[in-house]
Amino acid sequence: MSKHDLLNEADSKATYKKKLRELQIELVKIQRRVIKHDHRILILLEGRDAAGKDGVIKRITEHLSPRETRTIALGKPSDREVRSWYFQRYVHYLPADGEIALFNRSWYNRVGVERVMGFAAEEQIKTFYENVGAFEKMLVDDGFQVLKIYLDISKKEQTRRLKARDQSPLKQWKVSPIDAVAIEKWDDYTIARNEMLLRTDFDYAPWHIVKTDNKRLARVNTIRHILGSIDCPETNKALAVPDPEIVLAAAEIDIEHLRS
Repeated sequence: MSKHDLLNEADSKATYKKKLRELQIELVKIQRRVIKHDHRILILLEGRDAAGKDGVIKRITEHLSPRETRTIALGKPSDREVRSWYFQRYVHYLPADGEIALFNRSWYNRVGVERVMGFAAEEQIKTFYENVGAFEKMLVDDGFQVLKIYLDISKKEQTRRLKARDQSPLKQWKVSPIDAVAIEKWDDYTIARNEMLLRTDFDYAPWHIVKTDNKRLARVNTIRHILGSIDCPETNKALAVPDPEIVLAAAEIDIEHLRS
């Protein structure tokens, strides 16, 4: 890398940090309003392995109050949870009044990882699709604001990130057996993703897709989307406009031709 390239990279990083700080200040304004008016904000983040969910969540929550902000990343269900109503384990973690909750993978795991990896039977998938609309409608009718975000990544970039993750001694906690077959089952994940977006893009709980090959752009524009989706008179509306080439409304694109 040349000296010129290094200077450009440094400038780009400085610009990114400046933009991120501006957006995080706006997020704090939203949280103050959420607390004051007892709002309940629920943000679901889905996406393929290595799409950047952890990084996005870290930047969203970095300067928010830990007392009123919760990040939920559930592991393998217990025997009791397996025997319970599917949505039951998630209900426990829903935000109370004045809280923001972010799910790092949510109930949509059933028609994503569980489906592709064979952890869920066809009857369970069918039941999920029959019930998820009513479940989310019940949440919205009860006063929750539900934001559903799918982080999309190209096959080439996912391959690169998974390889880097496997080789990094600081990222071993991220490595899982599912990583090993993520590329092998790429097409299966594409089919599952497309069906999920097509069948669960509800008017009251729509999906938005964020392109994440560029991590910095993905983080900045995800926050812009959140700022633009949550009503808060105190926020700077000029900062709440995501790049339309980075953040896409599922209802406005041809899902079947979404980058596979």
